[in-house]
Amino acid sequence: MAAAASPSATPSPSDHAARRDDAGAARRRDQVATFRPAIFGIRVGTTAVSVALSASTVHDSSSTVVIWCAALVTYNVFRIIRPLRVYDDTSSLLRVVAEVGIHVLAVVATGYWDSPLVFSLLTAIMVAGFARGFGFAVRIGAVSALAVAIPDMTRTGYGLDDFRTSIQWTSELLLVALIAGYARRVTGEADRQHSLALDRLGRLSDANALLFSLHRVAQSLPASLDLDEVLDSTMQRVHDLFRFENAVLLLHDDSGGGWEVVRWHGVRPPDRVDDWELPRPIRSALLEHRLVNVPDLADQAGLLPGSRSGMYAILPARESIVGMLVLEDEEPRHFTDRDVELLTGFVEPAGLAVDNARWFARLRTVGADEERTRIARDLHDRIGQSLAYLAFELDRMVKADQNGESLGEALEKLRQDVRAVIGEVRETLYDLRTDVSESRDVISILGAFLERVRERSGLEVGLESEGDRRLPLLQEREFWRVAQEAITNVERHAEATRMDVHWWCDGTSAVLQVSDDGRGFAPGVNGRPDSYGILGMRERAASIGATLDIDSVEGKGATVRCLLLGDSLTRAPS
Repeated sequence: MAAAASPSATPSPSDHAARRDDAGAARRRDQVATFRPAIFGIRVGTTAVSVALSASTVHDSSSTVVIWCAALVTYNVFRIIRPLRVYDDTSSLLRVVAEVGIHVLAVVATGYWDSPLVFSLLTAIMVAGFARGFGFAVRIGAVSALAVAIPDMTRTGYGLDDFRTSIQWTSELLLVALIAGYARRVTGEADRQHSLALDRLGRLSDANALLFSLHRVAQSLPASLDLDEVLDSTMQRVHDLFRFENAVLLLHDDSGGGWEVVRWHGVRPPDRVDDWELPRPIRSALLEHRLVNVPDLADQAGLLPGSRSGMYAILPARESIVGMLVLEDEEPRHFTDRDVELLTGFVEPAGLAVDNARWFARLRTVGADEERTRIARDLHDRIGQSLAYLAFELDRMVKADQNGESLGEALEKLRQDVRAVIGEVRETLYDLRTDVSESRDVISILGAFLERVRERSGLEVGLESEGDRRLPLLQEREFWRVAQEAITNVERHAEATRMDVHWWCDGTSAVLQVSDDGRGFAPGVNGRPDSYGILGMRERAASIGATLDIDSVEGKGATVRCLLLGDSLTRAPS
């Protein structure tokens, strides 16, 4: 079944496997490893006490005390050299019970509560408490006390003092059991907190590794707006991040529908896939707008033949789907949960990069059309009319010559007109070539442009600037084109005697203002329908996030103001 990469998703088989692994590790962990130094000290101490008591009573004792004392010393030395290991299994439980039984037998065989070996019971009870906790330790302590006390009661002459002794030792054994159980609980809680901390640390480490991988993805995603470079870089990153047999990158065909295969690795897919040809996992990803991971393709077909597992992810951008990324492999269950998480984080920036490149290609085409329109308009307005005038003058001169009129004065005037047209052509070509660059900012270009306008039109011009910071090159270029259009409109159509240009920029905000004292125009008039005009300036301003405002009163001039809002808007001039 397909599974989405979602935090709230049902635990995956790998999650259950991880829990089984944790449970298995717990069963294989030595339950008393933490208490081994304490067990060592208690074992040595109780053994030494037992030997000392046995030695002090050896002249009154039978050989039974010596034999059991030697047996317990041998056992405890063995356990010191080879400590008892307790796991969560039956054999470990039997080893703990056997240790307790050996010490109980030694105490019973050497005098019950009066036995010099009675202190050795403390070690066995402690080990039981450390190994299994409160309940087990208390049960072992109670059973051990009964195992010693009941046979002792059956002896003849069992009196009040003997009963008190039994109560005393039983209480001590139970107290030792409680202490051992409490120590295990405290240490177990500390171990649990330590395990939780390590688990959180491990999860944070995994998350950090995933974020680092996604950061590398974001850094390596193409800054270029060339579609081919974006597609090549995207496939290269996919190849670096994942292991797979086949990969296919499809882009949606907005014009004709269907999907175009733009990049692939492994088995060659068809160049185009119609919507009805898409396999079921891809359709699920498209319908549900999520990544689909199919561990086993045995009951459904993938995109490419021979695939047994696959991941299918949409490339989202601006609330739409621009493409699909398909990764398939010949091995079932090839892709892990980590692959799903990584691909989920990868597709969104990749889709945005692809969409940006496609939009840039469209805008570049539109921009080229707009530039051709502007050039055609400049040639028509400035050169076409002059050439038409020259053609008219030549026709008039031909007719005058046929009538026998003198042409000397007319030819001289025509030569001056031709020189003027040549000058206009040079000015037009210069204006078309002039643009903002890394070495030339807006204010330097405006200064040179206004000087040429003053020389050819006789307008009084003024230029003021504030701030020595620059905008990004793209924004400055659009500001320059807006300024060029506004100044040219004043020169050609405003019938003004003076024009003032103001430029203010602090690196984030900018204001361009062009004012004249010409004839102005009525509100809502945007010039000729076939001209770039005010509509073109508004579009240029909008393309960089700026706004264009025009204040004009017919007969009293006009003011064009282009404003880019940045962090320092409040410092912009009014």
